[in-house]
Amino acid sequence: MENSKNKYLTGRIVILEAATVVLVLFLLSVCLVEAVTRGRAVWPVILGVFCFILIFGGWVLMVIRPYGRIERNLYLFLEGYTIAGAVSPEGMAATPTEYLLMERMMKMMDSSELLKLNKRQAQYLALQNQINPHFLYNTLESIRSEALIAGLDSVADMTEALAAFFRYTISKVENLVSVEEELQNCETYFRIQQYRFGPRLNLAIECDPDDRDEIFCCRLPKLTMQPILENSIIHGTECKIGCGHLVIRLERTGNRLLIKISDDGVGMDHTTLAKMNERLEKSGRAFSDSEAKGGIALVNVNNRIHLLFGEEYGIRVFSVKGMGTDVEISLPAITNDRELENEEALG
Repeated sequence: MENSKNKYLTGRIVILEAATVVLVLFLLSVCLVEAVTRGRAVWPVILGVFCFILIFGGWVLMVIRPYGRIERNLYLFLEGYTIAGAVSPEGMAATPTEYLLMERMMKMMDSSELLKLNKRQAQYLALQNQINPHFLYNTLESIRSEALIAGLDSVADMTEALAAFFRYTISKVENLVSVEEELQNCETYFRIQQYRFGPRLNLAIECDPDDRDEIFCCRLPKLTMQPILENSIIHGTECKIGCGHLVIRLERTGNRLLIKISDDGVGMDHTTLAKMNERLEKSGRAFSDSEAKGGIALVNVNNRIHLLFGEEYGIRVFSVKGMGTDVEISLPAITNDRELENEEALG
């Protein structure tokens, strides 16, 4: 598309500008040479240059710069940035028809509208793939009972952990939960993983004791930490030789809750890291991306945070190849669901 850019209006404007400048400067040069050669006054030529600068400057200020701004905003929109609320339709429209088009698109990209659409889609998928949770829990409890009777304590313990994990994951998926509940689910998930990795895997949860109670009462979207913890295991520590150490650090700074999930796994190179953070910055792109190894969980969590709390919150990844990865989650430090801006998300 770049090779044939001059077939679009942008390329034609650039060509027209360049041709106009070259032609006018050529004519003025000819007039100046003619005036000097014949001994005539050169002030008419100077006045012509001055008028040309004024006219061309006005053209740039009133037409070229606004058009360039419109093009930049549209480019950001196409790249996946959610520009609703940050840019007015007037700043993206050249004609009344384009204004109506952009106004309609802004409404469609409004975070609350996206949230409703996303919620309806989730509800549809939940119905489409519905599993009777009572059947699942009862079956797992039966397996656990049989394992205890047979003296298979490890199987019984694993089954109990799996039942607890499913109970947390399946029930009321649209709700906010406390940090304490989310951490308990992470520990349950890690407990299941330990049956696979054994002593190769270690998990530590760090929090300032003075802020512990306050932090543990903060609210966050369900399944915010566990998918990232899972990513750290699958794409970080599982791929390294020797023991893997996972750390969840929680900190409250002012009105923000910061959660950092770290691993000492294989890490990622600079190019992969840059692409990952670029995808996380483009919240709208998350709806259209179908697959990206190691990135879906992060993008999904990040997108839910953006929809619920705004784009000033979200996820940032830091990594050094061969040393490990840190995933930092920034959230508002709220302790009541009523403090949520998009309350309709809670159903």
